[in-house]
Amino acid sequence: MADEALKFGLDSGLADEIVAPAGQFVLFGCSGDLARRKIAPALYNLHVEGRLPETFVVVGVGRRAWDDALFRKEMRQAIETHSRRDLDEATWRAFASRWFYQQTILDEPASFQALAARLTRLDEAFGTGGSRAFYLAMAPAYFGPIADALAACGLHRPARESGFSRLIVEKPFGRDLASAQKLNRALWANFDEEQIFRIDHYLGKETVQNLLVFRFANSLFEPHFSAEWVDNVQITAAEPFGMEGRRGAYYEQAGALRDMVQNHMLQLLALIAMERPDCLRCDAVRAAKAKVLRAISPMTPALVSQRTVRGQYREGSDREASPAYRQEWGVGLDSTIETYAACQLFIDNPRWQGVPFYLRTGKRLPTKTTQIQITFKREASSLFHAAGCDMRGENRLILQISPKEDISLRFDVKIPGAAMMLRPVRMDFNYATAFASGSPEGYEHLLLDAMRGDSTLFIHADELEAAWSIVDSIQRGWQQADETSLGFYGPGEWGPADADRIFGDPYKHWNPV
Repeated sequence: MADEALKFGLDSGLADEIVAPAGQFVLFGCSGDLARRKIAPALYNLHVEGRLPETFVVVGVGRRAWDDALFRKEMRQAIETHSRRDLDEATWRAFASRWFYQQTILDEPASFQALAARLTRLDEAFGTGGSRAFYLAMAPAYFGPIADALAACGLHRPARESGFSRLIVEKPFGRDLASAQKLNRALWANFDEEQIFRIDHYLGKETVQNLLVFRFANSLFEPHFSAEWVDNVQITAAEPFGMEGRRGAYYEQAGALRDMVQNHMLQLLALIAMERPDCLRCDAVRAAKAKVLRAISPMTPALVSQRTVRGQYREGSDREASPAYRQEWGVGLDSTIETYAACQLFIDNPRWQGVPFYLRTGKRLPTKTTQIQITFKREASSLFHAAGCDMRGENRLILQISPKEDISLRFDVKIPGAAMMLRPVRMDFNYATAFASGSPEGYEHLLLDAMRGDSTLFIHADELEAAWSIVDSIQRGWQQADETSLGFYGPGEWGPADADRIFGDPYKHWNPV
């Protein structure tokens, strides 16, 4: 298991022996925000750490009339602004000599033929082995047409028998089950499922990856991940921000449920609840996650009204600094899109029968955090109650995913003194203090894995469709409900006033975060 732990970067961030193969990284949408903030910095950091060989080439693709020099200048500025490492001029200059730009117009076949010819020349010049990974940092509406255009000029297959051709796509992957299936069919028309890498940057975070090692490499914990020991699981993904960056137009099409629950949060649930896979190869892990998601039954409208809460933030005391969602750019004045979503889910299998999983996410909440809290059942005996103890806490495992990455275990101890008084304490593990090297960004892990062909941390079509089935059932319930089902909350509040309603018990609440 130690070798597998290294694979997931638990020793020095990324195992020393892991290096990308020779190949071309072809970045569509290279002038966009995602490319600047995440992808270019991730590639630079991988280069600094020696993860990219000299036979690795980056090709930016876009509509703009840029040339190689301007592309390199733009990406240098992006790296200088967003990289977790300071930009070293000599290091960047050497790496930038293998960054190129090709103007490509989607509806012009000759433009893609020119791209194919350029990639062939670069393959011959740098020895990239006929291998290419196409990263589509663009809206999903372009996924199918780009895949078709690549196939039309033969780029859906490797240039050499020993090479590869892969397609990396970003969320949102559909807006419901039907559109996700349609999008899958569009990609499958030219690319095999094994060639498609659906990226979820949450899965690149150290704590998320460590869930597999934490659960299955430690006999202390794994037996207790079951209905026999667990009272409930709470997963929170909160942000204090609103629609900065003019995200209102996107959010009007998505909402909190589609934006966060369908992908990030259900992936976290699957990793917490999945059965032990036979091995850590990608197919086994992804099949185990898909099996858990399929065991969550879609809800009827009646269950949706009981087990979900939706809300929307209203304006704060300073309307200029904190406008209501309906006052944001691109948002309708009568919008009923949720900026807060919470749900109670049950997994219908022997391991988790009867254990509620609570998920909540929202904008304009009090703090930025993503975490999983597993609350264990109280001790069965009345030993300490009989002794007149003051029982003050529950055993709880807290996995903090962002902005910091750590794991805490909360348990009771006796307070010093003559009386048998108990109080909860926390035992903490923190990545920043435990390891000398800093944690790589999630995109660094995922880009390296995609180039290596390891799809363990990417989403399979089966997982995607199972997650959409759950979300679609909630959306249908909300569509049938009247407008009063949408609650409102102020900035800095933990959702609508009835956010605790899904617990179905006045004495149960969301845990403090």
